Amino acid sequence: MSRKASDNVEYTLRSLSNLMGEKRRRQADGSAGSGAAAGERSLIAAESCSSLNSAASGGELERAARRQFQQDETPGFVYVVSVFSALGGFLFGYDTGVVSGALLLLKRELNLDALWQELLVSSTVGAAALSALAGGVLNGLCGRRPCILLASGLFTAGAGVLAAARDKETLLGGRVVVGLGIGVASMTVPVYIAEVAPPHLRGRLVTINTLFITGGQFFASVVDGIFSYLAKDGWRYMLGLSAVPAVIQFLGFLFLPESPRWLIQKGQTQRARRILSQMRGNQAIDEEYDSIKNSIEEEEKEVGAAGPVICRMLTYPPTRRALIVGCGLQMFQQLSGINTVMYYSATILQMSGVEDDRLAIWLAALTAFINFIFTLVGVWLVERMGRRKLTLGSLTGTAVALIILASGFLLSAQVSPRITLNPPDPSHQNSTCTKYSYCNGCMLDPDCGLCYKLNKSSVVESSCIPVDKDSTMKAAWGRCSNETVFKKEDLFWAYNFCPTPYSWTALLGLILYLVFFAPGMGPMPWTVNSEIYPLWARSTGNACSSGVNWIFNVLVSLTFLHTAEYLTYYGAFFLYAGFAALGLVFIYGCLPETKGKKLEEIESLFENRLCTCGMSDSDEGRYIEYIRVKGSNYHLSDNDASDVE
Repeated sequence: MSRKASDNVEYTLRSLSNLMGEKRRRQADGSAGSGAAAGERSLIAAESCSSLNSAASGGELERAARRQFQQDETPGFVYVVSVFSALGGFLFGYDTGVVSGALLLLKRELNLDALWQELLVSSTVGAAALSALAGGVLNGLCGRRPCILLASGLFTAGAGVLAAARDKETLLGGRVVVGLGIGVASMTVPVYIAEVAPPHLRGRLVTINTLFITGGQFFASVVDGIFSYLAKDGWRYMLGLSAVPAVIQFLGFLFLPESPRWLIQKGQTQRARRILSQMRGNQAIDEEYDSIKNSIEEEEKEVGAAGPVICRMLTYPPTRRALIVGCGLQMFQQLSGINTVMYYSATILQMSGVEDDRLAIWLAALTAFINFIFTLVGVWLVERMGRRKLTLGSLTGTAVALIILASGFLLSAQVSPRITLNPPDPSHQNSTCTKYSYCNGCMLDPDCGLCYKLNKSSVVESSCIPVDKDSTMKAAWGRCSNETVFKKEDLFWAYNFCPTPYSWTALLGLILYLVFFAPGMGPMPWTVNSEIYPLWARSTGNACSSGVNWIFNVLVSLTFLHTAEYLTYYGAFFLYAGFAALGLVFIYGCLPETKGKKLEEIESLFENRLCTCGMSDSDEGRYIEYIRVKGSNYHLSDNDASDVE
């Protein structure tokens, strides 16, 4: 079957193989006539021509072509670019994870109350939410590369402010600067990697960004553990060390290229072809280049240039549905409690009964290591299971783990030690601490702590006493008001936790939570959002979804300690389990499978009604070719595909 092209006819034949142009050119050179046009493509690669001709059917031809395509060597430059990009994810993870251990030292050295602890955590994510939204505009105007350079500069400046801080207000300012860098990096890095990666590696390479995020959190927890042994100012080193990878990324990106898709969109086609060729190595780039270029031209015709991008997205049904799915994924990632676990892991372990600060920090490092290892599992699974199945399985396990974690706190509350002593307040002031009969109630009051003795493993001579206004490490008055004295008398002071034999249940719950969350719900919202928007909406779509992520991040992190105070510790985690269950219903109905599809093909997945987008898995494995002739789409069935050259 042959076709003649003229100046009035334009068509693009999309196929699985980037090598398919070679055969057509050789056929054209050997033919007597000159009717073959430059736009024609072959469905089969030249190098595998003889083996493919022996295939019995069109479906076998396509499968053989796919195998040949995936055997092409991916140049190492793609991995270099991905790793330097993912340093933004490492900094994201480090700066959000380091605060977990630093808080335990800061609240002692700077006498931080619960509100200031929440501010130091949530100010970073609040600034990240704002800069993620602004990052969409910057990405569209300036490109991906300048935005990553900007994020690196902000990380470096914020680290310097934090390391030199003398008071809690300066600390707050440094955390805001770091947050601005996190927001820009969080929405730019996944988009950049997705746009430079080959289709068959895209999911894995974008997931590497999340691997670096969890790696940064683990590294931060190890740094926390090491510097927790310093008598003073250990938190300065914890917070300031993020400048090192930020400088490395900045220097690296001075020599790395811009996204070829962004360059094509801006009309810099020759530069884009050069970079695309550099990224693809021995693979022909004509088809991919034409596909991107035609996709951009088509989108400009269909959507037009009038109006802000977000308005065009909301009025165009496929992008509106994609935006709802992308923002919904990011929202449920946060509502399932991940950053409560990461920001407050050491605090949660203390709440469960782990008394020593250093032990709590090292146990938090263990949970961060689990998070890192199982994100590696996600990198391995994403191109095998697909995005949809991996996300559904991950969120199901996350909900179960949250129930186990909540049940552990409930069990500890059921065996909470009884208050046996009620000494009179020497200041004769009415204190709420005297009204509690059990330790659990005393611990939920931020103004109270427990003074007690141990008889083997049993708590005896316990009393609920007001905490000292200057330090949570001692009582305001009574037996536990002098640290040196009460330690000599075998007295113990507990603030924010109750002594319990069931503290291991919280550690088990945290580990199970991360085992299930890390492979799927950790990376998939970022991976899916980097894929589901057409090029004209990609920056804005990722900015909106990243903004939603950070807004709910702020909401959860700013309210966790107060939620635990009013709903009890177990009530807070039952609440997160409920949110995870709602997310499961949403993802089951709305998330389609994007595995193995080109970025330019994914838009068609959102042409159906929103609640049916996730039900299209029955078509998985069926490859559909489209020919565009004079602006119309002609569908070739699987059986017809073998008849087309």
